[in-house]
Amino acid sequence: MGKIRVGVVFGGKSCEHEVSVLSAKSVVAALDKEKYEPVLINIDKNGVWHLREALEDFSNQKSVAIVPKKEGSDLVHLSSSDSSAPIEVIFPVLHGSFGEDGTIQGLFKMADIPFVGAGVLGSAVGMDKDVMKRLLRDAGLPIGNFFVIPAHKKEQYSYEHCASILKVPFFMKPANAGSSVGVSKIRSKEEFEKALDEAFLYDRKVIVEEYIKGREIECSVLGNEHPIASIPGEIIPQHEFYSYEAKYLDEKGALLEIPAVLSPEMTKQVQEMAVEVFQVLCCEGMGRVDIFLTDEGKLFVNEINTLPGFTQISMYPKLWQASGLSYSDLLDKLIQLALERSHAEKRIQTAYLIK
Repeated sequence: MGKIRVGVVFGGKSCEHEVSVLSAKSVVAALDKEKYEPVLINIDKNGVWHLREALEDFSNQKSVAIVPKKEGSDLVHLSSSDSSAPIEVIFPVLHGSFGEDGTIQGLFKMADIPFVGAGVLGSAVGMDKDVMKRLLRDAGLPIGNFFVIPAHKKEQYSYEHCASILKVPFFMKPANAGSSVGVSKIRSKEEFEKALDEAFLYDRKVIVEEYIKGREIECSVLGNEHPIASIPGEIIPQHEFYSYEAKYLDEKGALLEIPAVLSPEMTKQVQEMAVEVFQVLCCEGMGRVDIFLTDEGKLFVNEINTLPGFTQISMYPKLWQASGLSYSDLLDKLIQLALERSHAEKRIQTAYLIK
């Protein structure tokens, strides 16, 4: 058996492009080279796909496209029509819009190529915090109060109106964005107006949600039909909240406590809730579930991230490392889950058989 050719797709058009590149570096470095052959596919900020020989080498790259074939998919060099050997599975390391929102997952599905992580539906609802929160609420899971401001109704919402519903302080964020991009904590009319304009830079609808005072607990989930949860960890922000700056720009922006200091009973509750969130939102492969734990011992689901950060210091892999699964073995498991799902989906009849 030869090595499995893994297309590591990274970069992308979202505001999380740089974070994606950091994740890709860690993934490529940790892949078992005895088993896998990584193929580096960089999507630039204009959406153009490039085949790269090395992550740091911008001098030798070719524009490419994925072309579906009966067995695997070819990377076709657009400049010459030459094609490479088939890619057998895709490992998308794309954060944010056009990466974890179901769009590129649909492309991979149309190309009939296995890919790591949630499918089209799970990716889409996991990215859209409005739809996600409604599904969680309908499933009876505890979430904070929230409402949505669509772009075309922006003028109908004032600071006073929002404060009367949620009390001060409250949070505002784009419905479709990650890494805390465009997130603001609101305590005044001036902050409200500035935050509203900023949030609408990144999406056409904005989530306004209540402030829940509590510890920020995160739990990693892994699997398809029978997902399992890691031990929980805790984010202890050193800023006012876990902002983009705290995550990526300030090396002292947050402390990661792994495992989180929780009772065995609370640990079990967090793990069970994380798995339930994963299943309610139709996720597969992987997901990191973020939960608030109040001083009264109540749990509230904040959100799920279906394509979490994958650097060596990111919470998703670190939680699995602390649970006994190394970074390299985690990548191997995720790739095998992708191949298993693809194999199962190929048994589904897509054409109507006339009896």
